[in-house]
Amino acid sequence: MKALRTPDDRFAGLRGWDFAPRYTEVPAGDGGPELRLHYLDEGPSGSGAGETVLLLHGEPSWCFLYRKMVPPLVAAGLRVVAPDLIGFGRSDKPADRKDYSYARHVEWLRSALFDRLDLRDLTLVGQDWGGLLGLRLVAEHPDRFRRVVAANTGLPTGDAAPTEAFVRWQRFSQEAPELPVGAIVGSGTTSTLDPAVVAAYDAPFPDERYKEGARQFPLLVPTAPDDPASEDNRRAWESLRRFDRPFLCAFSDGDPITAGADRQFVREVPGAAGQPHTTIRGAGHFLQEDQGEQLAEVVAGFVRATPPG
Repeated sequence: MKALRTPDDRFAGLRGWDFAPRYTEVPAGDGGPELRLHYLDEGPSGSGAGETVLLLHGEPSWCFLYRKMVPPLVAAGLRVVAPDLIGFGRSDKPADRKDYSYARHVEWLRSALFDRLDLRDLTLVGQDWGGLLGLRLVAEHPDRFRRVVAANTGLPTGDAAPTEAFVRWQRFSQEAPELPVGAIVGSGTTSTLDPAVVAAYDAPFPDERYKEGARQFPLLVPTAPDDPASEDNRRAWESLRRFDRPFLCAFSDGDPITAGADRQFVREVPGAAGQPHTTIRGAGHFLQEDQGEQLAEVVAGFVRATPPG
């Protein structure tokens, strides 16, 4: 597997970004050299450090998306781990679209978070693909998680038709001659992004060769019952229907792509019963950009309100 690595100087001087990069490696999945995966690890760590919050980003962003949330979560006494998915951010980027699959993304994350970092007792915060992947980890390794916050995400099986907004996005992602990543993030917010922030979302992708993962991700969402990932996601739902640890939905009021997906979680996940499910006001699909501090407050409050045991 051939992989590209974004030069470090692309990440120099990003506004609001003063976190130390950390790296681990994961098996590529084809028997070749391992892939380097970047992550943030902020706040208390080590034995007895307490609660760990796992922040998983989606498409086509990277953990820069969580920059507004990391400081308040750390100030609340929480350890924060935020990886860049393979193909995004400072993580390696396989150069061939055929090297990306839903199953491989799940395995790359599992290997990094559990085999290499040995994270346990996690609070998942998953948005967009961060939920599609993170919820698979919750379903397949429930003993690793204490609680879940689902934010503008879902776990599709292809048994229901996708929203028209997603269909338009999927079509655009395949037909656009150039994929304007920063502008795409900006189009998913209610606020107007500063040009420096747009540039930060563009930073991982020096040219189109680096965007094969971003191009492929929209095609990996199960939109038909016989999608390659459909059966795995159905099994994941079977597990989630037994997940009785605290599960909170914190969806925004301005996301046409995932609007209404929270209802299935509330209806079918036992741990969602009786929780103070929250609507983040004044936010679009990328609610971390629009109301990151508010979402961080919701997460920290949820952790405080649901102590272990």
